[in-house]
Amino acid sequence: MDTYRRKDKVINTTKSLMLALVVLLPFLPLQAAETKDLTLPRIQVVPIKDTQADRLYELYIKLPQGYTKSKDKNYPVIYFTDADTHIELLSGTEFLMEDVILVGISHQKDLDETSGIRDSRARDYSISKSSNLERQAKYQFGQAGKHLAFIRHDVIKFIESNYRTDPSNRTYFGFSLGGLFGTYALMTHPDTFKNYILGSPSLWRDIPLLFSLENPALKSKGQAINLFITYGEQEKELAVHVEDFITQLKNKNYQALSSIKQVVIDSAGHSDSFPMVGVRSVKWLSNLIKEQG
Repeated sequence: MDTYRRKDKVINTTKSLMLALVVLLPFLPLQAAETKDLTLPRIQVVPIKDTQADRLYELYIKLPQGYTKSKDKNYPVIYFTDADTHIELLSGTEFLMEDVILVGISHQKDLDETSGIRDSRARDYSISKSSNLERQAKYQFGQAGKHLAFIRHDVIKFIESNYRTDPSNRTYFGFSLGGLFGTYALMTHPDTFKNYILGSPSLWRDIPLLFSLENPALKSKGQAINLFITYGEQEKELAVHVEDFITQLKNKNYQALSSIKQVVIDSAGHSDSFPMVGVRSVKWLSNLIKEQG
């Protein structure tokens, strides 16, 4: 009898240990050799030099599914800043718009050890200098003009020389500080893109400066620019500035602005409005291109 009891005890103990192992397995650290990074399909990472500022960036280029088969087809392009964070969101919207090339522009890659992504964004996407001399010295605010020149003369030239694109149908997508950069491109070089998607643009104190930089081409009917601009319902302070910008755009009656689509994301603040901006703006863009085609 004692022998059977000991055997039962051993079996029960073994079962308990096995059950504990199954429960704990997901939490046990894995060896490095057992993990690998996920690579998103059809995305090319291409280094590119800002020829004027001598800075290194990367382009995240995603081609549509049928690109290699449709040899005679040219595609619209969505250019976007903050490539590393935006590529996943915009890749996920390809079910809303399949026939488009995505081109993400990274932050500067050859920064020194004391600098980071924040420094690159603050410098490249901002349009005015800081009155705080210490902050200005650190971040070098106000170089949006140089960054736009890089996009116009290096990035777009490279893409349109190496891929089958439709130069008449470029779109810009930017969020937050990237949205501010988009307003700068719209006001100073509106012909850079046909469609502008600006999510929660960080306008704040820059609206007077933006309108002082107005390109006369905005008053001409020679272009047909479409604007999609949005903010989160809970972004109370920013909303005042975005509404002011939109009101002034409408009052100016720019002939080059074909349409202005304003969207307020329900029950959203700054960060959580971002995914919805991606989905709703790409759906808007898809419908727009279908109507035009």
